[in-house]
Amino acid sequence: MKDLKYLIEFENLLDNADNDLVRQAQKDGQKAIGYTCYHMPEVLLNVDNCFSVRLRAPRSSSIDISTYYMSNYTCEFARTLLERGIEGGYQFLDGIAGVDACGAMNRCYEHMEILKINDKENFFVTHADIPYKIEDYTVRAMTKQMRLRVLDVLEEKCGADTSDDALLKAVEEHNKLCRVMTEIGDMRKKDNPPITGYEFHVLSLVSYCCPTSLILPKLEETLEEIKNRKPDPKPWYRARVAVVGSEVDDLDFTKLIEEAGAFVVADRYCYGSKPGREEIVIDKDKEILPQIVRHYMKTSECARYMSEEKVQQRRKTADYLAREYKADGIIYEQMKFCDFWAFERALASHILQQEYDWPVLSIDRPYNVRSSGQLRTRFQAFVEALEIKRIRKGKGGAA
Repeated sequence: MKDLKYLIEFENLLDNADNDLVRQAQKDGQKAIGYTCYHMPEVLLNVDNCFSVRLRAPRSSSIDISTYYMSNYTCEFARTLLERGIEGGYQFLDGIAGVDACGAMNRCYEHMEILKINDKENFFVTHADIPYKIEDYTVRAMTKQMRLRVLDVLEEKCGADTSDDALLKAVEEHNKLCRVMTEIGDMRKKDNPPITGYEFHVLSLVSYCCPTSLILPKLEETLEEIKNRKPDPKPWYRARVAVVGSEVDDLDFTKLIEEAGAFVVADRYCYGSKPGREEIVIDKDKEILPQIVRHYMKTSECARYMSEEKVQQRRKTADYLAREYKADGIIYEQMKFCDFWAFERALASHILQQEYDWPVLSIDRPYNVRSSGQLRTRFQAFVEALEIKRIRKGKGGAA
């Protein structure tokens, strides 16, 4: 297929957290607010003169200093972000909006604040409590947290307008972005799709890491380009897989899977599009903030939600996406030393095999996989197993 017009530009934007579009927005007087978790409603950080930047640490290497502060048995994602902060990689931020999601990330935020990783005069780190289940009273509590710990802070530190009108405007822009990303993502359902999983991963990440107002026109243009793109006569992949699990912002991870012959058709992981790129339905006759909060709580697939209905939701979502996007199997991944997803992956991958009849490859992985020979071998073996299963099924034998 012909290369996408903006692909190299998008890849370059993902090389640094303070990319060209972030710097352009700040030059225009906007404030950059960093965050890491879906529990922190992205749309609230894009209100008025603020814009969200989902934090990453691309091209990272040693994490020795952060390991000294946090130990080797904590999530590499949290340690790598802290290392990048200590190196000065987040000096551009005007604030960080964190949530009480996991112990490792809590320690990361704490050290960023204590070690003063940013010396801007009005730089702030704010932190909100997150419930474990969804009930009317937890929605009310979360709404109060978002008002006190996020919107009031943005108003005080950044001079942001946080009225219902401003929130509604942020939601409308967010929904435009979601419609574009959903339409692009749905093209992966085709037998011979005009986009690869790697390309979609790039588009998805820039939608999180760049100001929406500046990246949206480029994504809209890319959507039209993909609509008219002619795929190669024969599909390039040998198998189709859905990737499910914890945080993935490493493009090399998707590239490694696809180099093994597996087309990543669905991305149900933190920093992916499922959840993250669903429109927020708002009743304008009701208060806006509680509706936003409820949307994020309902759509979240985070393993921190431990109520039985949420556990079942995560399994059903993985099954639904794999079927909807015509996957042959599921790759269930987890960041090393991630407490919540380590428990979830072990049980859910077994249940998806035994009760939902999915071939599942279950792995734990480092934050940056680079060219991991071990993972490459496992991906290749999984693809071959999926091919054998398909051949046997086609011959009428046991699948």
